[in-house]
Amino acid sequence: MPHFTPITYTSTDGLTLYACDYAAGMDPAAALTPARPSAQPATLLPVICIHGLTRNSADFDEFAPAIAALGRRVLALDVRGRGHSQRDPDPSNYTPQVYAGDVVKLMADLGIARAVFVGTSMGGLITIALAERHLDLIAAAVLNDVGPVLSERGLARIAGYTGKPVEIASWEAAARHVRDINACAFPDNPVQEWDKWARRAFEQDGAGRLAPRYDPKIAIALQTGKLKTTSLASRMAFRRLAGARPLLLVRGALSDLLEARQADWMRRAAPSMAYVEVPQVGHAPMLTEAPAFAAIVRFLATLP
Repeated sequence: MPHFTPITYTSTDGLTLYACDYAAGMDPAAALTPARPSAQPATLLPVICIHGLTRNSADFDEFAPAIAALGRRVLALDVRGRGHSQRDPDPSNYTPQVYAGDVVKLMADLGIARAVFVGTSMGGLITIALAERHLDLIAAAVLNDVGPVLSERGLARIAGYTGKPVEIASWEAAARHVRDINACAFPDNPVQEWDKWARRAFEQDGAGRLAPRYDPKIAIALQTGKLKTTSLASRMAFRRLAGARPLLLVRGALSDLLEARQADWMRRAAPSMAYVEVPQVGHAPMLTEAPAFAAIVRFLATLP
């Protein structure tokens, strides 16, 4: 199990939010590489990891300690309405701009002036939203299978299951459900991975029933068409981020949300952006895949 300190903080509108705090230089036995934490100073910029739409901080259970072992403090967030973070009574607040405000509050509470952001899917959109008004907080960013231009096909697939009621009677059924949704993106996943993912995605209530670890109301923006494949504001924010900060784009070769043509647009708009593609993986890479992890380690090595 990963070793981290659970922390809570309060959003500006009063919600109790949660994050996992991995100390810099933690035991490298928990990491993906044998690098010694003593090889790096403890003053390196911290890394803030933000998960995808229906996910939570547990998606970084392997990735976060691996990065912490390299000498960087890592914070893996539960965005409001997910995981251990409180659900918002006003679902209109489930937007990247509001989520970005929560990140600003966390950094202020912890006294973090700048960080490297790793954003998976929605987490990348939050990072881009943060760049609109708080570029000073971003030292560099890794966008995982996401950008300011997205595929209609991928959004439609995600809308097809997000927020829909499901009745899950056992952990075996939960694993099958997770596999049915994700097998197109992870065709090579071993059976045990689906059980692990199910225990990240579902939780047991007092009556023993299993339910997704997110507020179903996060789907409203998808169901009402408010979440668009692109916008002028997001494209401008991406160009602002890419023009001022080091950037790495990770793309799953099988991705239906960030297809090759959307990735090509991003690479033309940001010629200095580093890029890596993960074979036999769709939306979105877990970042522990060898090509993704190696690219991120190289990227981080260029940063203070």
